[in-house]
Amino acid sequence: MTTIIEFLVVFVILVLVHEFGHFIFAKWSGILVREFSIGMGPKLVAWHKNHTTYTLRLLPLGGYVRMAGWQDEDDEIKPGTMLAIEVNDQNVVERINLSSKTTLQGGIPVQADRVDLQHDLTVVGYENGDESELKTWSVDHDATIIEEDGTEVIIAPDDVQFQNAKLWKRMLVNFAGPMNNFLLAIVVFIGVALFNGVAVTNTNQIGKIEPNSPAAAVGLKADSRIESIGGTKISAFEDIQGAVAQYRGRTTTLVATKDGQTQHLTIRPTSDGTIGVYAKTTKAPLAAIKSGFTTTWAYVTGIFHVLAQMVTGHFSLNQLAGPVGIYTMTATAAKGGPMNLILFLGGLSVNLGIMNLIPIPVLDGGKILLNLLEAIRRKPLKQEHEGLITLIGAGVMFALIIAVTINDIMRSF
Repeated sequence: MTTIIEFLVVFVILVLVHEFGHFIFAKWSGILVREFSIGMGPKLVAWHKNHTTYTLRLLPLGGYVRMAGWQDEDDEIKPGTMLAIEVNDQNVVERINLSSKTTLQGGIPVQADRVDLQHDLTVVGYENGDESELKTWSVDHDATIIEEDGTEVIIAPDDVQFQNAKLWKRMLVNFAGPMNNFLLAIVVFIGVALFNGVAVTNTNQIGKIEPNSPAAAVGLKADSRIESIGGTKISAFEDIQGAVAQYRGRTTTLVATKDGQTQHLTIRPTSDGTIGVYAKTTKAPLAAIKSGFTTTWAYVTGIFHVLAQMVTGHFSLNQLAGPVGIYTMTATAAKGGPMNLILFLGGLSVNLGIMNLIPIPVLDGGKILLNLLEAIRRKPLKQEHEGLITLIGAGVMFALIIAVTINDIMRSF
């Protein structure tokens, strides 16, 4: 049970941070965010605030920010549809109900003839089924619509739709999710560095001595400076590994100094070429900040290295992980303690940021690619073409998720 909670906490943090990037830049760009969802599938909980509906859904397979005018967001209501409207004192429609799961108190039953919630903002239809009189109601710009599944969202007039924002703003909105993942990773790694300290590797002074190690066995003291190993001068901590590697399982000399005292020691490194010393650490804020950026960059380069291998023909499903694989990795990380789990969160956030920038149409990278294509063509793709491309991308992603999940399950057993 504890592992499930830890997995859900990691999942919610990653999705919240990613989608909040899209959300905040969409708001800044004047684009209406109709729904902010954590999870996919059936709705569990929903609440409405400041023109946005916030939902928690059943399946922990991601989340989304649903922007006005995005893809098929057209609120088309076909002639003959039965609906209910709620009007204010000026007879202007404030709520429209399409759901059989919800009843509007005092709502007016209407058989729709024509409904325009983007341009004219009108509902035209027959009140209470009376076909002798066709009535027209104006719709408030900030009216809400209760959809068939019972989710209530604000309508999407033209002036707040995604495609009507400037191109560079749309590109920023698409990039903001991955950007937030990278920022989260940097913050996580800075926090870990402030808590654990940052290794100081540009000095020959060591920090701790591992118990029962070759260094401990010969009496090497913590905070000593290692001057030489096997006659090789040591100037920085990185030099130690290279010098020790030459004497795997064989004795050599080690000269160290501390407080003006010099130690001449005979030491036998382990068969894997270690003597059990750790670098000195510092908790200086500037060092921690630098570590946050360098650690994030190390993850980025490592992920790109794996992606390059996949592109050049060394592809394996074992290089990818779906929800089952991430759950297993979360459980493993949690066994190492809270700090290890936080480190895992940072690394996973970098992974999520990079993966979302892959130019597959359903991902953020694919959307940015379409933005760049629009900039080159100086006009957007036709909506039906973009919808088809996105549908194909979604199909590819769905098939990949199924394949990776099956592979994760097989690996688990």
